[in-house]
Amino acid sequence: MESQTGDRPAAHRRLVLATRNTGKIAELRAILAAADLDVELVGADAYPEVPDVKETGVTFAENALLKAHALAQATGHPAVADDSGLCVDVLGGAPGIFSARWAGRHGDDQANLDLLLAQLSDIADEHRAAHFACAAALALPDGTERVVEGTLDGVLRRTPAGTGGFGYDPVLQPDGEGRTCAELTPAEKNAISHRGKAFRALAPVVRELLG
Repeated sequence: MESQTGDRPAAHRRLVLATRNTGKIAELRAILAAADLDVELVGADAYPEVPDVKETGVTFAENALLKAHALAQATGHPAVADDSGLCVDVLGGAPGIFSARWAGRHGDDQANLDLLLAQLSDIADEHRAAHFACAAALALPDGTERVVEGTLDGVLRRTPAGTGGFGYDPVLQPDGEGRTCAELTPAEKNAISHRGKAFRALAPVVRELLG
């Protein structure tokens, strides 16, 4: 998916990532450095006066764009935002954008995981395909926007395994792997993750639009 509005802007050197997660900031910073991009990446904590944006979109891309545009307008700098979740085939792509609040309360990983496993308890192993999806958006203060996406395909285990990661990581086993995402090292997970793929796809877009 890709969209663009406005003329090509002058080069900007500061890029703001719509997160307060230091791990996510470090991941994107490393990807930009590997792409030989001389960009100063900061997180939303650099602008504490800017409020968080409500994710009112109906797709990952819409939510990512909402956050990126709001941050670009508030700071006057190009901004990056992402939105991600788990999509289960037999649930028609759910939990999807509701992944973080599937059980009703935002961010209750254990409750979300327990509810999902209960809903799938009678589903045969061959029908437990699922994938993590991530949309990453870059927005400039002049309204220019781009969106890229990444996915990680796998199957859902019946019981959680592993202590790494977060969210649904303990039950998604990537295709070709014998371990869940929560059993992978951070480096192993970043190499194949939906967010890692989306961020890496964003690097040439940053190069194009920021000079």
